[in-house]
Amino acid sequence: MLTLTVLGSGSSGNAAVVSNGRTTVLVDAGLSAKQLSLRLGQVGYSLEQIDAVLLTHEHLDHCRGIAVLSRQRELQLYANALTREAMSRSLEGAKVRWNVMTNSVPFELGDLQVECFAVPHDAADPVGFVIGDGHSRLGLVSDLGHSNRLIETRLSQCHGLFVEANYDRALLEADEVRPWATKQRISSPHGHLSNEQAAGLIASLAHSHLRQVVLGHLSDDCNRPELAVDFVRRALADTVARHARVQCAARHEPTPSISLAPLQVSIGS
Repeated sequence: MLTLTVLGSGSSGNAAVVSNGRTTVLVDAGLSAKQLSLRLGQVGYSLEQIDAVLLTHEHLDHCRGIAVLSRQRELQLYANALTREAMSRSLEGAKVRWNVMTNSVPFELGDLQVECFAVPHDAADPVGFVIGDGHSRLGLVSDLGHSNRLIETRLSQCHGLFVEANYDRALLEADEVRPWATKQRISSPHGHLSNEQAAGLIASLAHSHLRQVVLGHLSDDCNRPELAVDFVRRALADTVARHARVQCAARHEPTPSISLAPLQVSIGS
């Protein structure tokens, strides 16, 4: 059975553990190496149990801990070619073994099946993931400015979803700290998802086997967990997935693990 454990999610750092008990991967490593090791221990994992690190993109809040972690052990890093190229200079001399992924081409990683796919964000070639174990499917999309048909197709029939809900539109507009240009970047088609956009995406993916939704990358001051959850619950209310559990990932501590019950749909179907 697949489990998802978010170690932390927000602009200060993003990392999550996905495991089926035999193969364990880290999706992004944007916390400091110290925090990654600490939080892994808090949820019953160790660095030695991590079989690979899957990278969504090269922004620091998704890869901050890699260089220091690689001093403790060689890391198997999975990234597409442009993300690897964007990170190669910062990881020069690090003990990493690169595994180059091709967007939309599934591959085996131990007992897991993995597929990465392009998402719109202001990075070299950012991706989302679908991870399966032959029984359940977990979709993960963080840092994207809008959804599209490709994303919806790749995430269809997932039993669990991790989706960015970065900002509340009204709170962002009312924010007096961020300059106008920053607000424009955040809300642009290659920025981040609002609560409303996240809810729309999740509702479009509703099906009778969707049971777990985790919202991530919430802004500290331009969003609130209760707002994000309410948007999604209202969007799901009239769908067959209205009973799905919806929660927000924490920024400064691990979020309790969620387990995905078996679902007889394989990646690529």
